[in-house]
Amino acid sequence: MLFTFVSATALPRPAFASGAAAGAGAPDATGDVLVLSNGDTLHGKLVKVAGGKVTFHSEALGDVDVSWDHVKEMHSADQFGVLQKGVKLSHKKGAAAQIPTGSVDVANQSITLHAADAAPTPASIPVANAAYVVDTATIQKQFHEPSFFKGWNGAATAGATLVQATQNQYTVSGALSLVRLVPTVNWLDPRNRTMFDFQGSYGKITEPGVPTTKSAIFHIDAERDQYFSPKMYALAQTAFDHNFAQNLQLQQIYGGGLGWTLFSTPRHEADVKGTVQYERQQFITGTTGTTEDLIGSTFAFNYILHTKPFTYTQELAYIPSYNVPRAYSANETNTVAFTAYKNFGFSVGTIDSYLNNPPATVPATKRNSFQFTMGLTYAIKSQY
Repeated sequence: MLFTFVSATALPRPAFASGAAAGAGAPDATGDVLVLSNGDTLHGKLVKVAGGKVTFHSEALGDVDVSWDHVKEMHSADQFGVLQKGVKLSHKKGAAAQIPTGSVDVANQSITLHAADAAPTPASIPVANAAYVVDTATIQKQFHEPSFFKGWNGAATAGATLVQATQNQYTVSGALSLVRLVPTVNWLDPRNRTMFDFQGSYGKITEPGVPTTKSAIFHIDAERDQYFSPKMYALAQTAFDHNFAQNLQLQQIYGGGLGWTLFSTPRHEADVKGTVQYERQQFITGTTGTTEDLIGSTFAFNYILHTKPFTYTQELAYIPSYNVPRAYSANETNTVAFTAYKNFGFSVGTIDSYLNNPPATVPATKRNSFQFTMGLTYAIKSQY
């Protein structure tokens, strides 16, 4: 099967019958037309071609994915572009012009793009070399930087526990995770990525005649990645932690370093990162000093797995200190998010934090803090 690109002035569009006849015909004025190899005909709109499959939208059937082997003819008057395998596209101005575009005719195991102008006819391209067929409006949009408030994806989670008995207890928890990757499509190499995370829980246990027991754990971090190759990027990050259970009033981190994407597919992705940073720890109480100024690093591993029923996310981090070796810490987060209805679902997870240097207290402060979380989740999906 071949893709052949011709100027609109070089070759007239063939006629196309509205039925599933083998002969050609003019495209249906009501929309795009897809004729399957068994003779069935669909009227609607060509959405895209990716991974060797044509995505076609029909009012009756919704989005239908059809492999090229089952496509006999297809016609669309809209403008599409073909991105070829092995062709590297830069993000510089004018790079989108490297993509051949035009209205689409598919017949006799080949595709013809009828250019809007009288551009020279390029060479035929085997279908195996055509990675994507995308509408030109999307192509133009993805070569431009969206505004800061567009392109965000992520999830918001909330949970609560309430007990009223001899002891009165309540706990509220929440999380917000946002990622903005530019461009937002997988057929262009990434330019930059911005991430924001919040996790928090707060609770009290009260009983007449007994001191109140309090729990409060909060974590906020933000990171900006700037790619200089498809896999390697420079990063700047900041993080803030409060953990009443570890006697930690506030830990601040400001640093920068490098990251490497080990692999990235629609199914899963893994990154490793290393930074050099300034860190300041302020403790609530203690018999020794309650503030530490540290020079250290963060060595992190992030992994995300997408499946139909759930998404699994894991984050591991080791934070050594070079000027005060005993002041190291580590943490691990695991989250499984299930989709229940549209953007709504629920999630379960664990948050394990270890702080090696809490000051001496009476009673002694435990160095490890472990949380099990569960809550309702709302998926945030970008419309960009």
